[in-house]
Amino acid sequence: MSIDEELTAAAAAADATLAYYAANAEAFAGSTANVEFSAVQARFEALLEPGARVLDFGCGSGRDAKRFLEAGFAVDAVDGSPELCAIASRLAGLQVRCMRFEELSVVGEYDGIWACSSILHVPSTQLPALLGKMAAALRDGGVVYTSFKYGEGEGMRHGRYFSDFTEETFAQLVAGVPALHVEEQWVSGDARPGRQDEKWLNVILRKA
Repeated sequence: MSIDEELTAAAAAADATLAYYAANAEAFAGSTANVEFSAVQARFEALLEPGARVLDFGCGSGRDAKRFLEAGFAVDAVDGSPELCAIASRLAGLQVRCMRFEELSVVGEYDGIWACSSILHVPSTQLPALLGKMAAALRDGGVVYTSFKYGEGEGMRHGRYFSDFTEETFAQLVAGVPALHVEEQWVSGDARPGRQDEKWLNVILRKA
């Protein structure tokens, strides 16, 4: 596949995924806003200094942005879905900006980027470039938390695009992003009730 074909396919995947969230925003937010996720949130917070600046990158319902604000961090939150931006703004109590992942362009602004169950919607061919943008947005020594469904393969599933990873396949992918290195990886069950058998790959990345 040529570069132009890859970009066209990635744009189509993003459009389809955003259409899913447009049609299901309330249901999705309702299923995630109250999920108990404090252990992972605390793990990320422990890597940051008090008052650190955090980007919630693909904030969904706004659950995590709310938590980080309440913990005393300076939080920016973005999402590609206008419908979820409106919901998250109400829940988190801050203005969530509507922005697609590829539009990230700031340099050296954040101490941490929280990308929980968000960039998993990006085709794997596009992830190194996106991770490079995320690295650029971090200050030196900054950290990223991100998560993917555990496994191998990618494609449209139930209206959304997913790129799945194992520890090995994600390590191979991030090796192409020299500004970031894997600091920690762990596998967990889904935090939503009744879905504990679904596995997730959790990753902490640090900017050199």
